[in-house]
Amino acid sequence: MAGANRRVSHGVSANEQPEMGSANTAETHRAIEAVWRIESARIIAGMARMVGDISLAEEFAQDALVAALEQWPRTGIPRNTGAWLTAAAKRRAIDHWRRQERLGSKYQEIAHRLKTDEPTGRPEAVVDDPINDDLLRLIFVSCHPVLSRQARVSLTLRLLGGLTTDEIARAFLVPSSTIGQRIVRAKKTLSAANVPFEVPGRDEFAARLESVLEVIYLVFNEGYAATAGDDWMRPELCQEAMRLGRVLAELVPKEAEIHGLVALMELQSSRIHARTSRSGEPILLLEQDRSRWDQLLIRRGLAALDRAESLGGARGAYALQAAIAACHARASGPEQTDWERIVALYDALAQLHPSPVVELNRAVAVSMAYGPAAGLELVDELAEDGKLAEYHLLPSVRADLLQKLGRTIEARTEFERAASMARNDRERALLLDRAAAVV
Repeated sequence: MAGANRRVSHGVSANEQPEMGSANTAETHRAIEAVWRIESARIIAGMARMVGDISLAEEFAQDALVAALEQWPRTGIPRNTGAWLTAAAKRRAIDHWRRQERLGSKYQEIAHRLKTDEPTGRPEAVVDDPINDDLLRLIFVSCHPVLSRQARVSLTLRLLGGLTTDEIARAFLVPSSTIGQRIVRAKKTLSAANVPFEVPGRDEFAARLESVLEVIYLVFNEGYAATAGDDWMRPELCQEAMRLGRVLAELVPKEAEIHGLVALMELQSSRIHARTSRSGEPILLLEQDRSRWDQLLIRRGLAALDRAESLGGARGAYALQAAIAACHARASGPEQTDWERIVALYDALAQLHPSPVVELNRAVAVSMAYGPAAGLELVDELAEDGKLAEYHLLPSVRADLLQKLGRTIEARTEFERAASMARNDRERALLLDRAAAVV
């Protein structure tokens, strides 16, 4: 369980956890786990606003979780679980400051603020603080540019995704100790840099929002196409990224690019069930059974794209990518896809954010719109440029185009070269199978 495991890792021994001696207790614990997934980010955000320290805020929130694990099996789940946990976290914070042997003026002020901020009465009667503002602050702090990309992703998943250190480590195929150290260093970096717990002003907002969106999309991408390991996808990471994107879209509803990112993730996720066979082998886009695409996610994605475009964000980077995904979502098959429009959208994306990967994707679209020879010409130019020398999808795309042109020996060699460069086991096996199938 997310919160409980985290608390144990902070020094609570197993015998301090409630007994799991009955079906009713086990059911309550499952309910607490679900509550924690939903409420943890809001509670941490509220506490961080009050105490000004993310590490302490997380500790107090986890103390509240332990209190729930101890009390709710006996007393029942309160009507307002978030308010109960928030009140419990505040009480733990007050106790913490009171236990200090020497309270400086800062600590006295914090303790007084916490005390006066907590209404009297039963915990479930507590009215939450302005949670939306607190959560928005936490998002911007955890994705602060002072942190490295890896640190931002790890801290965001920990604080906002409610994932344990072990879960994050499994997702990115690194030791738990590495993730733990990364998170600790991130918190220390934020503290040393005196990063304020606030939403940036309008003069900084756009730059900081770009960092936030990048982190969410990095999480999504790792889930949609795992860099390495045995699984081609990690849908749970896609789910976490989409949840964060939806939360952000609700908190900042007039920012077009947020809706563009949500649209892109919804539309891409609609294909997840069709992207692998029952035994887990990858299925490429043009070969997927589109009846297995999730129509609800498609409708939600198209609605988010409409929202982005209505806010004037049609030419944003995420909205352009979402528009490309929408071309696929609206088509009943590869032959019915508007490939010329996709080429035009990639042209716009390349102008906005020049990238060899964008150019490679554009080359694929060109090959579908105007024939494999036209696409191969562009791919060969990219190969000569050398910027994608370590990118396994370059020889993979080239192999596919060579095969379509009947240049089978070259195609087999390129598929094998792509396989040797691929780090994901499933993708490597797919490329080797394609090499063997070339005739």
